[in-house]
Amino acid sequence: MAKYSFDDAILKLKDDDVQVRKDAIKSLEGVTDESAIDPLIEATTDENANVRFGAAQILGTMGDIAIDKLIEKFNAASGQDKRFLTFALKETYSEKTIDVLVSAVDDEDFGVRKTAIRGLGSLQARDQMDAIAKGLDDEDWGVRLYAIYALGDLATPESIALIKEARRKEKDKDFKKSCNKTIKKAEKMMKSGAKPTHSKAKPMKDIKALEKIDPEAAVKEYSIHAKEGAKSPEPYKRAAILYRKLNRHDDEVNILNLAIENLSKLNPGKEEWFIKRLDKLNS
Repeated sequence: MAKYSFDDAILKLKDDDVQVRKDAIKSLEGVTDESAIDPLIEATTDENANVRFGAAQILGTMGDIAIDKLIEKFNAASGQDKRFLTFALKETYSEKTIDVLVSAVDDEDFGVRKTAIRGLGSLQARDQMDAIAKGLDDEDWGVRLYAIYALGDLATPESIALIKEARRKEKDKDFKKSCNKTIKKAEKMMKSGAKPTHSKAKPMKDIKALEKIDPEAAVKEYSIHAKEGAKSPEPYKRAAILYRKLNRHDDEVNILNLAIENLSKLNPGKEEWFIKRLDKLNS
C-alpha cells in the first residue's frame, strides 16, 4: 500500500487506477481537515465499493465539521448516490442527523431506507418510533430486518411489542430467529438500563470476505474488535494469523498480548491458544 501526503491523497481520489484511489482513502483515515469534506463526499459515489465505504467511514468520524455539508449534499442527491451519504450521517452518531434520517425512511432507494432506520435506532430516537416502524411493512426484507434491529436498540416495552407483532406476521424462519435474538437482547438491555454500544468495526462475516481482497484492511477491522474487548477469540486469532502472513511481527505480538489480557478476564480458558503462540514466538 502506498502512503500519500494529505494533498496528494486528495488529488489521487480522482486517479484512474482504483488501487491508487483505495490507497488515497487509507491515507486520509483520521483526517479532520475541512478541505477534505467535499472530495470525500464525491468519493462516496466512486465506482469501487471499497472507496465508497472508506470515504463514508472517514466522513462519519470527522465530527460536527462534516455534518452540515453531509446533510446539504444528501438533500441535493438522488438515487443510489444517497446510500453512502446516509451511511456517513449514521456513523456520526449525532442527534443533528435525526431529522434527515427520518426523511430518508421514505426514500425510494432501499439501501437509503435501511441505513436511515438503523441510524435512528443507534441514536436512541425513541420519539421517532413511528418512523422506524414504517420499515416493518417495507417490501425489502433487509429494511424490515433493520427495523427490527433499530426497535431493539430502543429497548422499550413499546418497541419490543412491535417486534413481537412483526414476528407473528412474518413467515420467514430466519427473520423470526432474528426477532427472537433482538427481543432477548432488548429485554436484557431494558432491565439493566444500559444503552447499545456502537462498534466501529465491520461485522465478522464481512471482514472474512475482505481478507482475500485486502488483508491490510481486514486485519485493521479485526484489531478494532479486539481493542473494543471482544469476548470471542476469533477476531484476535484472525488478526494474529494475518499479521504473521503480512510479516508484521511486533503487531502480532501486541495482538497476542491483548488477546491474553482480554480473554483471561472475559472468557477464561480461551486465552490458551494465544499463550502457546506467544511462547513459540519468544522461543
